[in-house]
Amino acid sequence: MGLFSKTPEQTPKEMVNDWSRKIRKEGYQLDRQIRAIQREEEKVKRSLKEVAKKGDKDICIILAKEVLRARKAINKIHISKAHMQSILLQMKNQLATLRVAGSLEKSTEVMQAIQNLIKVPEVAETMRDLSREMMKAGIIEEMLDDTMDTLEDEEELEEEAEGEVDKVLWELTAGALGRAPAAVTDSLPPRAAGAEAAASTSQPAAAPEDEEELEEMQSRLEALRS
Repeated sequence: MGLFSKTPEQTPKEMVNDWSRKIRKEGYQLDRQIRAIQREEEKVKRSLKEVAKKGDKDICIILAKEVLRARKAINKIHISKAHMQSILLQMKNQLATLRVAGSLEKSTEVMQAIQNLIKVPEVAETMRDLSREMMKAGIIEEMLDDTMDTLEDEEELEEEAEGEVDKVLWELTAGALGRAPAAVTDSLPPRAAGAEAAASTSQPAAAPEDEEELEEMQSRLEALRS
């Protein structure tokens, strides 16, 4: 403790090490959250299979949506962890720069990663605190609030989930409910006498589904870049 019980200011090296500890701590919290979500997902999947045996499709659809939400939540957490790893790498670079130049330097990579993490409710408070400290240290500049972007992303995820329910039902009920993905449908031609005609009508339908999957992949890649 310093004079009049005031805590002495941290050196740049101490600040960087402190930020790194906080980020690693948040990463451990996210790991625990992933495991908790996965446990809940397994429970829902077991329930869905049991309900499917009774033929209650409405309940199965509700449970399939829960599975999708769990998977998307886990995917978002993994993206958040990737942003954290990016910040930790930049903190190592800051320490190397500090040894050579004697001061910290601005980092657009850190700014972008923190800006994305502030949108994540589980780590938002910690990231806001870190952003304020890093702004004082001169590593990043003042950031704008992207709350509206986050809301739009959530709406897009809900729309994607609606389109994927059938695939989850097909996956978890071994084809008893839902609809197979295009690749699976195309590999199962009908055995009836009119197989050729049926196959010819089903083949063009695969193209739009493939396009939709490509669009979904592109939107996810955009989310990773943002």
